[in-house]
Amino acid sequence: MKSLFSTVLLVLLFSCNKNKPTDENKNTSNSFYDKAVVFRDSKVSDSAFYYYNLAKDQFLKTHDSLRAAKSLINMAIIQSGKGDCHGSIETSLEANRYLTNEKDSLIRELLASNYNSIGISSSFLYRYKNSIDSYKKAIGLTSVDENKKVFYNNLGDALLSEGKSKQAILCFQKALEVSDSISYARALHNLARAEASDDKNFDPLPLYYKALKIRQNQNDIAGQNSSFAELSSYYSSTDKKKALEFAEKMLKTADELDSPDDKLQALRKIINLNQNQISKYFDQYQNLNDSVQRSRNDAKDEFAYIRFGVEKEKTENLKLKTDRVQRENHIFRQYFLVGILILVLIIIFIWFQKRHKIQIQKNELKLKDSELKISKKVHDVVANGIYHVMTEVENQQEINRESILYKLESVYEKSRNISYETAENRTEEPFSDKISKLLSTFQSENRKIFIIGNESNIWDGLSELKKENIYHILQELMVNMKKHSEADLVVIRFERTDNQININYSDNGIGIANEKTHKNGLRNTVNRTKVLGGRINFETETETGLKIELSLPVF
Repeated sequence: MKSLFSTVLLVLLFSCNKNKPTDENKNTSNSFYDKAVVFRDSKVSDSAFYYYNLAKDQFLKTHDSLRAAKSLINMAIIQSGKGDCHGSIETSLEANRYLTNEKDSLIRELLASNYNSIGISSSFLYRYKNSIDSYKKAIGLTSVDENKKVFYNNLGDALLSEGKSKQAILCFQKALEVSDSISYARALHNLARAEASDDKNFDPLPLYYKALKIRQNQNDIAGQNSSFAELSSYYSSTDKKKALEFAEKMLKTADELDSPDDKLQALRKIINLNQNQISKYFDQYQNLNDSVQRSRNDAKDEFAYIRFGVEKEKTENLKLKTDRVQRENHIFRQYFLVGILILVLIIIFIWFQKRHKIQIQKNELKLKDSELKISKKVHDVVANGIYHVMTEVENQQEINRESILYKLESVYEKSRNISYETAENRTEEPFSDKISKLLSTFQSENRKIFIIGNESNIWDGLSELKKENIYHILQELMVNMKKHSEADLVVIRFERTDNQININYSDNGIGIANEKTHKNGLRNTVNRTKVLGGRINFETETETGLKIELSLPVF
């Protein structure tokens, strides 16, 4: 009987494939699928299963889930035909995962065929409730009338096995509406079984023989096998001779079909009906039963091995690919790190070059600044010192030779040590006296110098550096006055607040133009004042003299 269900299942699957013949060419061809079809048609099921499995993986790589599902459905059919019903159901459920768009008519037909396959495998496992549910789903999905009637026939068979004969009769009556004579004979045969089960007084023989005649006319060997099995069972309680004849005919058709299950069923009937040849048929039955069990176990192992082997190969390939990617990533990271290192070295090199350049520039600026300071020092110490001596010689009638020589020697010493003069070389003379002496030097018979407010306490708290700069500022003003102003009266006033010293200079000379305030002497005066954080203001009026106001912070 099992061969009958498998044949029905294959017919249904082929009919689904014919609904949309262009679908097979939807994507690029798959040589694995083509080989699987050749082996399936040649009934080399193990090879067909192997290539369907490879085809499924290939379809998934190209995102062709529809044909991947077809491959799985065919694999499920092969497993069911070999007795691996558990594996068949598992494969069918996997196929369902790729058939999600139930709005597509082709997908609905494939789902219907797949649920029919699950129903058949469930029946062989005696899980009739699951089988009934699967057949009902198949009926609800298909829109092909002939397929629906076949599903009704299978549903009726499951219902009858569950003892629901009245519901089974309704299903078989619907199945009788087929146009195909073989399907009609099958539904008629099953209807007779259901009627006899529902009513013990019902005579099913006319329907059995009618169905058998149709099957013989159509050379339906699988159908005849089913008829012989049912007739043998019917006559087993009333006419054992006829029952044995039909059992022997069943054994013959089972041989033609190469159906081990049908052979075993026929042998069981013969053993029960022919007590004289029990040993002959029992040995045959035992050997065949052992062979069937081994074959089924081998088939299960083979299918599992094929799927496991392919999955293992895929896993190994994936591992190799992962290892390769990891190696490539490792090499990339190495190159990346080397690149970063080179970039860092380049940046460091550029930074050092730039830093070196900046350092050179700083050194040049320091050198220029040093030169400028030396130039100022020469002007302040040497030029103004010599001019001071010259003024003293010029303004004194009696020249003190020793004093002049001492001052010239002092200027010489200062000029020689000008680059490293330190605070320790400075005199301890009070700064107010030093200022008075400086200013008084520029007094002559024709020029009066008035010094106002130069008290010693006015300079308290002032740093030596500031004192030195104030000294040179006053020296520059007086030198400038003597050279350019033609003044005969000079007044210098000193005042101090808490944090500030004010120096007011005025003369009655010819004055000085604004642009001349930038000459060397006065320019140094302005620069020194700024360095000390002070302010200087020139009031220049031609022929009315010159006024200069300086404000210097004490701290």
